Amino acid sequence: MKITIFGGATPQANGTSYEDAFRLGKRLAEAGHTVLTGGYIGTMEAVSRGAAEAGGHVIGVTCQEIETWRNVKPNAWVLEEIRFPTLHERLLALIDACDAAIALPGGIGTLVEIALMWNRMIIDAIPRRPLILVGEGWKKTIETFYQTQDGYISESSRQVIMFAADVDQAFEIIHQRNL
Repeated sequence: MKITIFGGATPQANGTSYEDAFRLGKRLAEAGHTVLTGGYIGTMEAVSRGAAEAGGHVIGVTCQEIETWRNVKPNAWVLEEIRFPTLHERLLALIDACDAAIALPGGIGTLVEIALMWNRMIIDAIPRRPLILVGEGWKKTIETFYQTQDGYISESSRQVIMFAADVDQAFEIIHQRNL
């Protein structure tokens, strides 16, 4: 199956977040999954590296707008690049091409990815599939959103996303669903 991993560009090699993302990529590849990432640095690099070093297939979904803004190129572990001119097209490709998605810690870009996929599933623009948010940060963010926007987020909308304490639990959710 194809598993999209969302996450921030900040993690550096030898850091805990990088090592967690690397381990997730490795476990997914060892289980026979293809990983899709945004294809660049940080979490994207770590997941790509873990998957590639485990013999898995890595798809990097890249775009000209990111490269112009950040002056960055696809990481060395991307085995197949799918390139778009705009960030919008890139986001849709990462969402539409996957059988499940896992969101690791990240910033505004990762939040956009989560929100877009979540909303597209709610309105039936795409079939529902696992969207797993990893870590206490995402859990607190979403719970605060629920509490402060009480009445706007239905119970059925809340059931579209899942939470995992760490990358190992996220992997187990994917594994248990026979993906």
